[in-house]
Amino acid sequence: MPQIDSIFTASKLFKNAFVSTVYSGLFRRVKIRQERERIHLSDGDFLDLDWSSSTSASKQLVILLHGMEGNGQRPYVTGVARHFNANGVDAVCVNFRSCSGELNKKFSSFHSGQTNDLNDVIHHIVTHYKYTSIFLKGISLGGNIVLKYLGENQNIPPQLKSAMAVSVPIDLAASSKALHQFKNILFHIYFMMGLKYKLMQKQRQFPNKISRKTLYKVWTLRSLDEVYTAKANGFKNASDYYNKASSLQYLSAIKTPVLLLNAKNDSFLTPSCFPYTIAEKSKYLYIETPVHGGHVGFISKGGVYYNEKRALEFFREFQ
Repeated sequence: MPQIDSIFTASKLFKNAFVSTVYSGLFRRVKIRQERERIHLSDGDFLDLDWSSSTSASKQLVILLHGMEGNGQRPYVTGVARHFNANGVDAVCVNFRSCSGELNKKFSSFHSGQTNDLNDVIHHIVTHYKYTSIFLKGISLGGNIVLKYLGENQNIPPQLKSAMAVSVPIDLAASSKALHQFKNILFHIYFMMGLKYKLMQKQRQFPNKISRKTLYKVWTLRSLDEVYTAKANGFKNASDYYNKASSLQYLSAIKTPVLLLNAKNDSFLTPSCFPYTIAEKSKYLYIETPVHGGHVGFISKGGVYYNEKRALEFFREFQ
């Protein structure tokens, strides 16, 4: 599909990518009532799902996947859930392993290419619930998982009608380098604080699999991926992890309508994260690249953000 001309325009203040990203991530507040369900995964671990419902009995559901160091209560997912609930669609926010307030059972945890967990979630929902239309929306890391899942999976359930991925680092190696640049140093520190704390908990949980000496050497996202994320999840090293987990290589195989929304001023993304050529040759991949929006920003007036409105519009085309 050709590139979609975006109608999104940011206000003067939020044209700044840093301001848009920080405000959306740290200062926005969304009130929503959620109910938690714990499901057991195929490998014996667990995931927590946070459900919110529309006022009427709905046959439609949106599954939401958060980004790195996120959870089911982050405004960028609860904002989507609230908007969909108000328009007659139920929502479920997936908490990745160790992101719901409790460490997962396994030494491994979530990672950017963990599509097996998403497959288990979808299987659970299709098996235990009666939704006739299911939609996927992933943000950042969660968006990479959505795109990879759609591209590598030849058995997409018929209930899954369409998907959307927002602010997605589809080329993990390139985006990792971007996150290590000085312009992103504050974001780097923010992510490392949360991830390093979880890694310290994981070391106490599995002292025989990772030593304190190794732990003390981890001060960057790359080093964390090298000594923990890659090895704990069956990859040779960080480079192997980035290569195999990136969704870029799976885009041309996608057979489900999906919208990729990446802002041109997103400092986490590189030119390889804007797959115009692949989209032009695909019948299913739509790409929209507004000038502004930052990383998971897209702030609009009225309390509903542009990416939330856009998701509902896009999904209604394929319901």
